[in-house]
Parts: sequence; structure tokens; C-alpha cells
Amino acid sequence: MAYNRRGSDQSSPGRLMRTQTFSSLGMESMMDSEVVPSSLVLIAPILRVANEVEHANPRVAYLCRFYAFEKAHKLDPKSSGRGVRQFKTALLQRLEREDETTLEGRTKSNARVMQDFYRHYFRKYIQALQKADKADRTRLTKAYHTAAILFDVLTAVNFTESVEVADEILEAHNEIAEKTKMYVPYNILPLDPDSSNQAIMRYPEIQVTVSALRNTRGLPWPEGYKKKAHDDILDWLQVIFGFQKDNVSNQREHLILLLANVYIRQFPNPDQQPKLEDSAVTEVMKKLFKNYKKWCKYLGRKSSLWLPIVQKEVQQRKLLYMGLYLLIWGEAANLRFMPECLCYIYHNMATEVYSILAGSVGPNGETIKPAYGGGKEAFLWKVVEPIYKTIAKEAKRSKEGKAKHSQWRNYDDLNEFFWSPDCFRLGWPMRKDPTFFCPEDDDEKPATREKPVVNDDIEADTGDTAGEGEEQATSEKPAKNDHPVRKINFVETDSYWHIFRSFDRMWSFFILCLQAMIIIAWNGSGPLSSIFDGVVFKKVLSIFITAAVLKLAQAVLDISMMWKARFGMSFNVKLRYILKALSAAAWVIVLPTTYSYSWKNPSGFEETIKNWFGNGPSSPSVFIIAVVIYLSPNILSGLLFLLPFIRRNLERSDYKIVRFIMWWSQLPLYVGRGMHEDPLSLIKYTIFWVLLIMAKLAFSYYLEIQPLVAPTKAIMRLHIRRYEWHEFFPQANSNIGIVITLWSPIILVYFMDAQIWYAIFSTIFGGIYGAFRRLGEIRTLGMLRSRFQSLPGAFNDCLIPAEDSESIKKENDDTLARILDKERTKKVSTARFAQMWNKIITCFREEDLISNREKDLLLMPQWADFDWNLIQWPPFLLASKLPIAFDMARDSKAKDRDRQRELQKRLNADIYMLFAVQECYASCKKILNFLVRGERETAVITEIFEKVDYHINEGDLVNVLDMSALPSLTDHFIQLIEFLKRNEASDKDGIVIVLLNMLEVVKRDILNEPVDSSMLESSHGGSYAVHEAIAPQNKDYFFAELNFPVTIETETWKEKINRLHLLLTEKESAMDVPSNLEARRRISFFSNSLFMDMPAAPKVRNMISFSVLTPYYNEDVLFSINDLEKPIEDEVSILYYLRKIFPDEWNNFLERMGHNNVEELKDAGPESEDELRLWVSYRGQTLTKTVRGMMYYRQALELQAFLDMAKDDELMKGYKAADSNTEEYLMNERSLLAQCQAVADMKFTYVVSCQQYGIQKRSNDARAHDILRLMTKYPSIRVAYIDEVEEPRYDESEKVIDNMSYYSVLVKAIPMSADASDRDQNLDQVIYRIKLPGPPMLGEGKPENQNHALIFTRGEGLQTIDMNQDNYMEEAFKMRNLLQEFLIKHGVRTPTILGLREHIFTGSVSSLAWFMSNQETSFVTIGQRLLANPLKVRFHYGHPDIFERLFHLTRGGISKASKTINLSEDIFAGIILRMKLILFVFIHFNRYSSRLPNFFLGFNSTLRGGNITHHEYIQVGKGRDVGLNQISLFEAKIANGNGEQTMSRDMYRLGHRFDFFRMLSCYFTTVGFYFNTLLTVLIVYVFLYGRLYLVLSGLERELTTNKAIMKNNPLQVALASQSFVQIGFLMALPMIIEIGLERGFRSAFTDFVLMQLQLASVFFTFSLGTKTHYYGRTLLHGGAQYRATGRGFVVFHAKFAENYRLYSRSHFVKGIELLILLVVYEIFGESYRSSLAYVLITISMWFMVGTWLFAPFLFNPSGFEWPKIVDDWTDWSKWISNQGGIGVSVNKSWESWWETNQEHLLSSGIRGTVMEILLAFRFFVYQFGLVYHLNITNSKSFLVYGISWLVIFAGLLVMKGVSYCKKSLSNDYQLAFRLIKGLVFLTFLSILITIIAQPHMTVKDIIVCLLALMPTGWGMLQIAQALRPFLRRSGFWSSVKTLAQYYEMIIGLLLFTPVAILAWFPFVSEFQTRMLFNQAFSRGLQMSRILGVGPKKDKSARNKE
Repeated sequence: MAYNRRGSDQSSPGRLMRTQTFSSLGMESMMDSEVVPSSLVLIAPILRVANEVEHANPRVAYLCRFYAFEKAHKLDPKSSGRGVRQFKTALLQRLEREDETTLEGRTKSNARVMQDFYRHYFRKYIQALQKADKADRTRLTKAYHTAAILFDVLTAVNFTESVEVADEILEAHNEIAEKTKMYVPYNILPLDPDSSNQAIMRYPEIQVTVSALRNTRGLPWPEGYKKKAHDDILDWLQVIFGFQKDNVSNQREHLILLLANVYIRQFPNPDQQPKLEDSAVTEVMKKLFKNYKKWCKYLGRKSSLWLPIVQKEVQQRKLLYMGLYLLIWGEAANLRFMPECLCYIYHNMATEVYSILAGSVGPNGETIKPAYGGGKEAFLWKVVEPIYKTIAKEAKRSKEGKAKHSQWRNYDDLNEFFWSPDCFRLGWPMRKDPTFFCPEDDDEKPATREKPVVNDDIEADTGDTAGEGEEQATSEKPAKNDHPVRKINFVETDSYWHIFRSFDRMWSFFILCLQAMIIIAWNGSGPLSSIFDGVVFKKVLSIFITAAVLKLAQAVLDISMMWKARFGMSFNVKLRYILKALSAAAWVIVLPTTYSYSWKNPSGFEETIKNWFGNGPSSPSVFIIAVVIYLSPNILSGLLFLLPFIRRNLERSDYKIVRFIMWWSQLPLYVGRGMHEDPLSLIKYTIFWVLLIMAKLAFSYYLEIQPLVAPTKAIMRLHIRRYEWHEFFPQANSNIGIVITLWSPIILVYFMDAQIWYAIFSTIFGGIYGAFRRLGEIRTLGMLRSRFQSLPGAFNDCLIPAEDSESIKKENDDTLARILDKERTKKVSTARFAQMWNKIITCFREEDLISNREKDLLLMPQWADFDWNLIQWPPFLLASKLPIAFDMARDSKAKDRDRQRELQKRLNADIYMLFAVQECYASCKKILNFLVRGERETAVITEIFEKVDYHINEGDLVNVLDMSALPSLTDHFIQLIEFLKRNEASDKDGIVIVLLNMLEVVKRDILNEPVDSSMLESSHGGSYAVHEAIAPQNKDYFFAELNFPVTIETETWKEKINRLHLLLTEKESAMDVPSNLEARRRISFFSNSLFMDMPAAPKVRNMISFSVLTPYYNEDVLFSINDLEKPIEDEVSILYYLRKIFPDEWNNFLERMGHNNVEELKDAGPESEDELRLWVSYRGQTLTKTVRGMMYYRQALELQAFLDMAKDDELMKGYKAADSNTEEYLMNERSLLAQCQAVADMKFTYVVSCQQYGIQKRSNDARAHDILRLMTKYPSIRVAYIDEVEEPRYDESEKVIDNMSYYSVLVKAIPMSADASDRDQNLDQVIYRIKLPGPPMLGEGKPENQNHALIFTRGEGLQTIDMNQDNYMEEAFKMRNLLQEFLIKHGVRTPTILGLREHIFTGSVSSLAWFMSNQETSFVTIGQRLLANPLKVRFHYGHPDIFERLFHLTRGGISKASKTINLSEDIFAGIILRMKLILFVFIHFNRYSSRLPNFFLGFNSTLRGGNITHHEYIQVGKGRDVGLNQISLFEAKIANGNGEQTMSRDMYRLGHRFDFFRMLSCYFTTVGFYFNTLLTVLIVYVFLYGRLYLVLSGLERELTTNKAIMKNNPLQVALASQSFVQIGFLMALPMIIEIGLERGFRSAFTDFVLMQLQLASVFFTFSLGTKTHYYGRTLLHGGAQYRATGRGFVVFHAKFAENYRLYSRSHFVKGIELLILLVVYEIFGESYRSSLAYVLITISMWFMVGTWLFAPFLFNPSGFEWPKIVDDWTDWSKWISNQGGIGVSVNKSWESWWETNQEHLLSSGIRGTVMEILLAFRFFVYQFGLVYHLNITNSKSFLVYGISWLVIFAGLLVMKGVSYCKKSLSNDYQLAFRLIKGLVFLTFLSILITIIAQPHMTVKDIIVCLLALMPTGWGMLQIAQALRPFLRRSGFWSSVKTLAQYYEMIIGLLLFTPVAILAWFPFVSEFQTRMLFNQAFSRGLQMSRILGVGPKKDKSARNKE
């Protein structure tokens, strides 16, 4: 993803630099009204008007531009703004040219020209539009604003020429000026008086809400303010408190829509309610102030929501309070992340509102006035800015996120200040209290912002008078504190101990279980029943002593972690920490003491304790009593666990006595109280975990612990005295080293394998839940066809509002009205189903998923017919049925009863064949009745049909009539249909012949009746045969009167004829329709979802309203033609790539466009090129794709609104008829389409937060044009962006002071009007422009971007959609059902976040993308399904989830933004593990991988009492990273985020506030997954280093040669214990189960096998290393970073140097370390070489090493092509040798990269530095062990090891000397330097030869030396990097750098050599290409290479081939 998540720490790449401005603005072609410097933004409207009038009068356009130039000069006279000088110069040059051209032939003065044009414009546009029957508001608005600007230009020109303005123009201008203020651009609701005729303003719910807001009766307006007629409550609040005008307008519309939507839901018939009902106001108010009331109650304060006694004023007061809160929230900027801070502000301002309305008088006798009010933008500068500055200063202290979290306060820290009553010490007006506000830095420059200007008509009041009542607390003195407060409730520190601290109950439980099992296995007879033995049981009781020790450790850890917050904590919190520690310490003394006295004859530890306290008598009861007392809090907690409703109420209680009682168990924080679920949910997740724990403990005991006990005892009894190295502790007892080596990996596996068991149990339970939810009931086309008849019924039950469905159930069974109503309802329901079904199919065609033929086969009749008593099914069900039926009829003879019965039987067996026959017969009957007009002919036809109908009713049709003649009749009928399709008058004679032929066949052959001769008589007495082609010449022949040609050829008629022709002529089976796999998947899922449980759909007007928000930075919007044709790799362009990946969709696209190949398409014109760009963009991860998908919501709502409101005749015509008549909509606001769109406006809003849009527009960026194009195409889209406007000022010395202002801006495309001249307009207009207190990007960029745009969203639901997501029309139809979930309780709470499932649409791009797609299957389905129910720990999973908007609006927004700690901003929940298909243990649960580390929003929602659910009957599309480097960057990002999440306060609070079993669920589905992944790799290291110790010390030889141990089978099992989980096929179970459930188990097994063949195991093993490295490094050193992954296509080759930079530390170094370990083990290890145990132990490790070293090259496109290899080596050599320095990027120099790569160590702190050094000491083990295994070393003395260090130091000195000589001699004494190098080389060579010759040193010894010394050098490098500051000062850093460079060269050579060797073989490259990409693309790519031509030169013939 290319999103800038770092906020203000990175310069905006799109910012308009001076050089850019010159190059872009200096050309006339770039002179656009939008490309204007930010400081001159006020002239942009003038330039727009100039462009608009230029075609009508170029001179006027010139004068407008000249006026703009003059105004620009006044705005910035010294051209000090960025790009202003260049802009002025370019504009002046254009004016000089235009002045000459426009002066030619001019006779009038400029003033005369302007006046004439003004009059002309006024008459043509304004007067004409005002006099029109229906005023076009769009054109009027535009005309008024244009006329106002023209008048300004006219005034300026007249002033220059000293000409008076005519009176008529002044009068016109006065009228225009008044209208201009009224006709402002609006968002959704046009609230000006003249817009009452707009469709949306006609709805009663809008009208009553607007009326209620305009009730300002009794409000005291300030003196001097001129109240306007339509001023409302929010205008009064603006005047009193100084809110911004656009903020007021924005929140006015927001509040109106909120109230209107709630009101219409409560009162479905609003026409009966003349006013806004108080219940609707109360409901909104309850949601809006729930958090505020909770805050007041928590702090012990009365809320400021005082209501008047007079009932008539209550609603007004409620609206005042709601309006005030929304205005505060709308202007709060970054303060919106601090909900309780907003509560504090609102609390004081609401008190002021009450005081003002109550007429309270202050101490000075004056009426109470607001503390901050009256001035322009007073609220922004006096309330918001001081707090904003504090946030900004803290963000600055964070040093761009590099500083320790304990050194600065993030959003949470600042917000939690308001969780304490001490916040009221700030007072109102707020004091600069150092406990909250940052003290001013001495070196900080004074503020340069100009003070806000006081409003002219309102006197500013800066008095300090506060309100009455409790706010007298403002007089309290601020707390004195000499220590700057940084933290209050929590301190984030970089430490692994957070894992234990946050989940101490789980770790304590597992440790105690481990202890108990070891005691039982060690002392008992073997089975677990040994615990009932008295002695064993007593020993097991020692676990309580361990529990006390763990409690003490937890208490000490709490104190150490919170030490830096000691100055900010309250006394109660400090006391609790101290008492917890003292209590734990006391129990650590009491329990061991009493335990020792419980033994009669103690030994060991018990005896020691007893000796300390005296040898008294034993008393077991004392220990039991102590244990009972110790466990009493746990017993009480267990009882409350069984009674969750009691625990919930106790935790939520704010009574002091209850708080005091609960104080010991948990701190009374504001959040995290009362999180317990209902009893049923508790029972379900308790059963789940009890079963899982039982299975896990049984497995651990019988397969891990018990088998090790006997060999451990044997080893401890063994006496070993012979070692193969220098042993420091040869007399150590019990061989403790061997025991530790043996048990360490087993203990780690014990703590880790619960993750495996969770994967298994979640698969089983999730699969069962999925089956019960009816997933996969329709998964193939065959299943769809078999159940299609029930689809309309299921559709009506799910998607049709209940009122219509209930009408079917009336109790009128015996009446005719009941029968008629049932038939009508069935037809109406079928018509509704057809409308939606056809919309889905049409969208399929527009998306090119199906061809024209498939579209025709899938469509149902668009225009229904009430006269028909049958359902017209889609032709794909009926295709080929009629030809088959006719063939069957041909074979049946009149007297062959058996064949007739067989015909009848087959018709009855194939229901769709019967439907086809019935429809064909009905259509034939209707067409003939319509076509034939003569009385005789009509009578004959009627008679025939009556006979056929009679036999049909009697059931003997097949027996009586001769069906064998039907094919002949069908041929004639097809001819007739073809004539009707052409509908040409010249075909009438042919139709007569066809009708006569048909009549003869029916009469003679089918009915077996003679033909009446009168039918064949001509008017002149002759006759002719019916088969003759002679047409009669008079009007008396049979069928002379025909209704042909059809004069009124309606769409209904055309559709009927085409459908019938299709049914009659389609002879191919449509069993494979649709053929596109994506179309099949979507249509199957939609059909299946209709049979799943979902809430009933309300009418659109009564549904819950919602918004969609998409954050966008600078990703691709729409691919350009250059992007499509530009080769990415090997002449492969994006277009060629996609044509090969999506061949069927490409062919469908060409068919839709009417072209045969891409060349024809490009030559067809710009429209075809645009369609080509769209086609490609819709298959990438672009904003265009996302917007199209989200706008399906809008289309779906309009269609559903039509179906809700349409009458029967309109319904039968269909939505297509209404939608096609756009002109009617533009001219008639009362049309049905206008009403549908108005309802959709009320219910749906789509905001795209394009952060850089303003900068992109000014720099003429193509992305700005593409965004504007999207706004034009979809008029209801709104774009929000942050506008940075330069406002240069000058100080007293005329020095320019830069002053940048920031605005949140909302724009839309100028709406389309009925004027044909305006159809091609492509401009935007500003709706709202709200000033910000400063740069909004203080934290993480993306949440800040979302936050600024959040104020422009509407509705009660909010869906966050990321840039890589898509939506589908069929899923959009179910949105109103989904939103109803907000009204349904799930457990004890209604949902606050609705989770959705996703489909990964990038699965076909590459093999890696397919792997990711398949692993997502288990994540988005089986994982989330289980977390939501029964585990109840689903948090917020990313972007498709839907928020309960008001809940999150008042609780901090939809994402967290603190720097670094909220790296994964929305921290979505359910890091629900993804199953990764791997074959080996160490990656086993990696398949069930965590999705993102971000849960912070889900955590926040849960902690604040929210409820998050998951619903699988609806899905959205999502794109994933498709290349290895992209995926690795993504995995690194989420691993960093999970590391930060591990340290977060949210995780700590969840770990302590959840009950035990929900805590387990939370752990294993969030950070536990990453920690267990880390443990998995750690097991490998512990195992191999343990083997290394045994091998090098000689202990393994002793064990294998000892007879007592050699035959010990349990020991062999222990040594190979990891092999039990190494075979990871079991971990593929979740994927197999879920795919099997939804697509069939054969497909699941096939996918699994294919993934293994395409090396999925290699990919997932490689990903394991990525997660482990970045998660571990974040916990150890911090420094998490956002990594942009990009969303491009994967067809590019990554250079070797790039791969090395990315994977060097995370994979290559670790892989080489493991390789050395394995090589040493292979050389010196001797145990079990021939056994299966050895193979199982080592094979997975070798696989991991190979994967970590070579996977980047295996998955790198063209990674084994020799030309690429040569280029890579050249690039690598250049990179590794280049010197770094200031300004040299990491891509250009190894030195720059190396310095950057260790920056995290600089901010690591002492703890991290010490840990890094300790970890580096492991590399010295090799040297210590291996030097004693050389042939030249026979001694085991420590001196041998010391000599080896002398060799190392000698080598380093030689290297240092050579380096010194190189610097000193290489320039001036080149020859001497060469001689020195030669001498060094010869010396080294001679020493080596001498060593080999004399002591007989072998090749093995040389290898061993390298294996010994190379790791030592690397370890020294690691230590040197950790001590970097010290070494820099000492002067050794350059030597360290040189040594590091040598090591990097060696590593690079080791990696590059195998790749280069493989590149020699051509088949390797071919295999790689086929593995990476699908078969079609591979074949096409190879063909291009063989033929020597690129894809761009493909000819049309080859395209056809």
C-alpha cells in the first residue's frame, strides 16, 4: 500500500514546489483555473468564470483574467508565496497575448463591453431561468455566482475608466447578491427558502425536523445581531460561542438527517404527525450523550443536560444540547481522538448555555456570558487550539515515533487525564495547568498566527465569569507538581515481559499445570491417577507456593513497568501497587513455611525452611487453612464468574462502597468495566476452552512430559567424566547441562502447542457452526438450477419489506378476493425479483464477466405481464429445452401410446422443459391474437386454441393430438418470429404465407381435421395452393388484415419477441452459463445467502441510514494509456498481462465495445480509450474500482426504493423505464425517479478522504483529474481533503512571515443540469470549508486522514472501506438487512460493529496471490465466525466492518492515531488466525496466521461496552498483496504493529478485564499468535544449540556409547519429540474444512495438492521468518515503522540488491546461522543417523534453512534468467562498494543502508542494548567448541581457546593495517601499497602451508576453522553495533564498518552463487514462470520470447488465435 501512514513526519510528495510551479504554470496549456498557488486561492473562481465566458466573449474573459491578476497582486504584493511569482508571470504573459488578439476590430470601451455582456448574461440565464415553469436550481446557482463575479469585474473596469455603473445593473446586482447568499452549494439538503420544491425537501420527516430546528422562540440573541428569518438553533449557538459558519452548516444537515431518519423509522406514516415527535429526539439524544452521562457519573458530577420545567421548551432544549455537542465535535479537529476531553469541553459550555437561558447573573451583576465566545472563530482559537498545541508538542517530543513511549504522551495519555476529577482543576476558562498543558519551551519561537478578528456585529467577550453550580470548582488552585507529568494510568515500554504482565493468569495456569504434571510423572506410577496418592498429592500442593511466587513477580513487574508514571498516579493507585507487592511477598513467606510444617520428615527445600523457623510439630491443617485463605479471592471471583450479571453490575457501579470493595481486584478505570457476557455465551465458550485445555494437557502429559522422566532419571544417575572441550564444571551433579538441553525445547513446545490445539478446535467448532448456518448449500451451477424455483420465494422473504409479505397471510381463505390477491401478490413478487435479478445480470455484463449471449440467457423479462399465469424463468434454465421437446415429439407417433406416455413422462420429469413448452405456447397464443385482426381468422384461431386448452385441462393432449408434426410447425413459427423481429412492411406477404402454412399444419397434421376450402378461396374465384409463392392482390384473402408492421414497437414487445426467438433457436445446452468462474461464485453465493438467517428488510425509507468512508493518499486512481502500454518486465505490459490473466473478460470487453482487437479499440477514439483504461483499472487495486463498488449501494437503494414506492403499473413497466428517462428527472422533482434518488440521498453518503487532493489539483496532477472524473460520473460522491493555504504576512520590518492555514474541505462535482451546454462540465465546488487549528497529521497518517473527513459522514452506520476493496451489486441489495442487526441484541448488548466476510479478488494474479487468497478463506470465515460466536472476542477486523456511528463518534472515532503505538490504526480484531498450508512443525500454526496486528479500535469498542458481531450472508471484495516483496512488507508491518500492540494499554486491560476463558480467546487470537510464532523459531534455535552443546562437549558420544542409555527408547522419543508436530498436514485442516464446506471437499483437496506442488510450503515458511524477526525486534527495541507495500501488479523483477536489503537481517543471516548449526551437527553428531527420528528432527530444519535463503529468488519473476543475473551482479557490486554519506539513499550505497538498518539500536535504551549484547554471545560458542576438535589441538586447556582469540585479533590487526595503508598510501605510494598487500598475502599463504604440512592439518580442519571463526566475527560485529556511540568516539567505527562490509560480501556471494548456477539451465526459468503465473500467461509469455516480439506487437490474427 502506498499510503502515507506517518503523517507529518514525511514531506508531502505532492506539494507544489517552486520548480514544479514554474514548469507546470509557465505553459499556456497548463493555465487552468484549478492550478493556482494556495495563497491565491481566492482568484480561482474568477479564472473559472473567464474560462466559462471565453467562447462567448473573449474580451470579457481577458478582463476577468486581468481582474484576477490585479487581485492576486493585492493578495500577495511581494510574491512571497510558494509559486506566486511564477504564476503571476505566466498569467501576465497570457494577458499580453490576449490583449492584442481581443483588441482587433473592437469599437467599444472595456466598460461598455462589460456592461453589455452583463445585461446579456442577466437576460439569457437569470431572467429566463426565473421565468421558467420549473427553475433549474443547478443552473440558477451557477448563474448567480457567475453574475456576481462579472459584476465585480465590471465595477473594477468602470472604476479604471471612471464610468458609472448603470442603475439597472445595480438593481440586478442587488437582486443577484441576495440570491447568491441564498443559493450556496449544498451537500444533501438544499435548505434555502427557494428549494422547498426539491424532492428531498418534500418529505415530511425533513420538513418537521427543519421546522423544529428553526424554533428559536425564547433564545436571547446578542445585541446588535440582525436575526434573519430562517435562523435556527445552530445559528444562535454560532453567535454565542463563535463556531465557524461552515461547521454550523455541516452539523445542521447532519442533525436534520439524523433526526429525520430516526423519526421516519419510529413513525412510518409521517403525514399523520404534524411535528417532530419527542421520542425521536430522545432516541438520538440518548445515543449521543450516553458516554457523556457515564463520564459525569464516573467523576461524581451532575450532567449539564438540565431540561426546563415548561414542556413546550423541552424539545428545543434537547436540540440545543445536541447541536452544541455536534458543533464542538465538528470543529474539534485532533481532539476528536480524545472523547472525554470533548466531554469536559461540552460539560462547561452546556452549563453556560443553561446559565444564559436561565438569565443567571454573575458576581459582578452582569448577565452570564460565555467564557470563550462572541468572536469570529473564537471556539477554534480559544478552546481547541490550546489543547491542540499540547498534542502537537507531545507529537514533537516523540521524535517522529523514534522516542520511547515513556518519554511523551500520546492521545490516550492526554485523554485519560480527563478520567480523573483533577481535570476540573483546569477550570473554565482553562488555565495553563502544567499537569496537562505542556510548559512553553524556552527555545520555542513565539506564535506567528494572527489573532482572530472579532466579528463586526458581535462584541467579543473575554470575561472570566463561569457558570453556576458545580463549575465553581474553577476557582480551585492548580495542583503544584515539580515533576512533568508524562503518563498516568499506563506506560508502554519495550519489553517481552508485557506478554506475562498482560496475561499473567494464563501463564500462571500453564506453569502450575506443568509443575503438577512433572511432580505426578516424577513421583507417581505413570498415569494421572497417581495424583490421588497421598504423598504425590501433598507434593502437588506445592503449586500454591509457585502461584504465590508468580503473584509476587507480577506485583514487582507492575511496579517496575509503572515506575515512570509514579508522579502522575493518584495515591490510591500507588497504594494498591504497594499493597499488592507486600501481600504477595507475605504469601511467599507464609505458604512455604506452612507447607514445610505439613511434612513429618521433610527433606530438601522443606527441611531448609523448617530449619529457618524451628523444628516444631507438623501440622498439615495450617497449610490447608493458609491455602484456603490465599484462594478466597479466587473462589469469590469464580462464583462471580458463574453469575455474570452480578459481576457486570458490580463493576459498572459508581457507588463508593462498591468501588472500594472492587478496588483490590481491579482499578476502577473509566473503561473496561462490566464486560461480561450473558450466561448462554459464557457456557458455550467455557465448554470450548475446557475441552481444549483437557486435550492439550493430556497430550502434553502423555507425549511430552511422561516419556522424558525415565531417561532424565537415567541421565542424572550417569557419571560422565570425559569431555571433548574445556569443561568449566566437570564435577557438576546430575548432569544438569544435559537435562536442561533435553527439557528446554519440550518446555517451549508445551507453552506453544496450545496454539495448535486452538487451531484444531476452532476448525471443528467453526465448521459445525458454518454447516448450521447453511453455508455451501448452493455452491455449483447444478445446485443453483435445482433450487432456482425457490429463489423468488427466498428473495421475497429476505429482501422484500415485511408489510408486503404479510399481506399474503390474510385470513381470507374462503373468499374470491383472497384468491385474486394471492395471484396478484405472486405476480408482483415475481416482478420485483425480476427487477433485482436483471440488475445483477446487467452489472455482470457491465463488468464483462459475461458475454452478450450469456446475458440474454440469464435475464428475466424486464417488463412483466399481469395477464400471464406463469413465471418466465431465465432462458439459461430453459435453453435447448424446446428443441429437445420437439425432437421428442417428432419421434412420437399418433398411435404409439408407449412413446406418447414416454413423452408425457419426460415432460413431467424435466420441470424446466415443461415451463419452456408452456411459455412458448402462451407466447404463440398472445402473438397470434395480437397479430391477426380479421374476424374469420380470429374465429379460426380462437377455435384452435380452445380445443388445445380443453385437452390441456383434460390432461389428454399428448394422447389426442399428433405431436410428431410439432417440429414442422416450429420451423414456420420461427420464420414468423424472424419477420416480427425485422418488423418491415415488405415482409407482410411473407407473414401471410407463413400463417397459412402454420394453419395447415395445425389443422391437417396435428388436429387431423380437413382444412376449410373457404380459407383458400381468392376473390376472383380461383384458388392456389398454400405452398405457392404467389401473393394475392386483393384484401379478401385469408389473413389479409394483420397488425403488421407493428407501429408501436414497445420495449415489452421487443423483449417478448427476442426471448421467444432465443428459446426456439437455442439448441446448445446452457449448463455452463455463466462460464466465468467469478460470475459463478458470486451468483452462487448470493443465491445461497438468501436461504441463510438474516433480519427482515425494511423499506428503504425506514431503513437505518449509513455512510461509507474511504481514505486515499496518492495511490492509483485510474491507469493512464501510458501505464497500460509501458513494459514492466520483458516487454510485458499491464494490458498484456491482464489479457492473459483474464482472457474471457477481455473477449467480453471487446464484444461490448464492438471491436476485434486492441488496435481497433485504440483507433476508435478517446471514448474507447477511456473504456480500456477503466477495464484495466477495474482489475487492479485502484480508487476507481473501489468507488464503483461502493456506488453499487446507491444503485441498489434507488432500485429498492422504486420497488417500495412503485404502483402496479409502474412496477410492470420496470425500473429500467424510469431510470432511462433522466430528462424527466431533471425537469420534474415529483417524478418517481426523483423521489427514489431523494430517499437514497437520505440513506446513503459516500465520502472519499483524498488527503492530498488540493495539492494534486494545484500541481495539475493526473490523479486530481481522475478524482474529479469520478465525482462527475457519480454525482453523489463527496471528496474530503486537507487544504494547505499559504497566508504570508509581513512583520514591522517588512520581512515575510510564512503562515500556513489548514482546512478540512468537502467538495462535489458541479451537478448536471438540463442545459445541454453544461453536460461536459468537469469542475468541482466547495461545500464546506472548516478551518483547523494546525497541521492535522500529528499521529499516524491514515487515522488522521479518516478523522478529518469523519465530520462529513452521515447516518447511523459507517462502513470503512480501504483502497484495495470492492463491492458487488447483489451484495448491496442486502445492506438494509445487515443494518437491521444494530437493532437486535446479540447477547446482552446490541452490536456496535458489524463484521463482514471478504472475498479476495486478486487470487488469479499469481501463485502467491492464490496462496494468500486461500489462506484468507479460513481467516474471513471459519476464524471470525468462531471469534464472534461462541468465543465473543471478535474485535474490529479492518475496513469492511460497519460501525454504529454515534457510538464511536462519541468515543474517539473509528481509529486510533497515536504515533507508532497505533501503527496498525484500526487494529482490527480478530487477528483471527489464517491457516497456512505448510508441511512442517515450525511453521505449523503459521497457516492459521494473524491478519493484522491492529485491534486498537476493536479493543476500544469492547472496553467501552461495545459488541462486535460477524455476519456471513454478505461479503465485500478485497485485494491482497500479490508479490513476495509486497507480502513481506505487509507481514513486517503487521508484525511491527503486533509488537506495539503487545505493549499497549488496551491489551493489558483486556487481559485483566476479561474472564479467564475470554482472556484465553483474546490471547491466542491476537498477540499470542505472534508470540507463539516467535516461540516456534526459538524452539529451533534452542534445539540446535542444545545439540551443539552435546556434540561439541562430547556428551552426546557418552550418551550413545553408554549401555544404560543406548537402549532407552523413551529418550529417542524425547530427542525426536518435535517430530510429532513437524508433519503439518494437520494444520491444513481449517482450510480444507472451510473450502470443503463452501465448495466441496474434492475442490478443497485439489486446491491443497496444487498449492503444495506450487511450493506454498516454501512461501509460508518464509513468511514465518518475517513475522518472527519484526515482532521480536519491536518488543526488544521498539521502532515500529509503517511500510508502504504498493498495490501494483507483480510482473516485475526485483534486483538481487533489493532482495538483499529487504531480507538480509530477517532471513539470510538467520538462515546462514541455522545452516552452520546443521553443518556442525552433521559433521560431529553421531546419534540416530539411521533412524527415522534423526530424519524427522533435521529435515524440517534443512527445509527452513533452504526456504529462508532462497525463497526470495524462487518467487522473483525472471529470477533465473541469465541476462537478469548478470545485471543483478553488476548492480550488487556497485551497491556494495559505493560509499554512503549525507543525501546518499539506501538504494545507492551499502554503507547508507547499513547505517540505517541499525538505527533502532540508537533508541533502544540500556535494556535493549544489554539484551542485544547477550544474544550476540551465542556466536562465540562455535569458536569455543570447535577449536578443541581440530587435529592440531590435542589439549583441552583453556589456553587453546585463548590462542584462537590471538589469531582473531592478529587477523583484525592485519585488516586494520591494510585499511590504514589503503587510506595513507593508495594515492601517493601506489606501488608501496601493492607490495604491502602482496607481502600480507604471501605471509598468510606460507603460514597456511606450514600448518597443513607440519601438524597434518586436514581439509576438515580448515572447514572447522571457518565455522569457528566466522560466527565469532559476526558476534563481535553485533556487539559493536550495539555499542555504536562508544565506538564512534573511540575511532574504531571505520574498522567495524570495513569488517561488516566484508561479511556482507561473503553472505551475498554465498546466496548469489547457487542462483547463478541454476540460471545456466533454461528449464529452471521456465519452471519458475509456470509456477509463479497461471498457465495461460506462462504460455503467452514463452511464445513472445520464442518469436522475438513483444506483446505490444501482437497482431490481431494472433489475438484471435
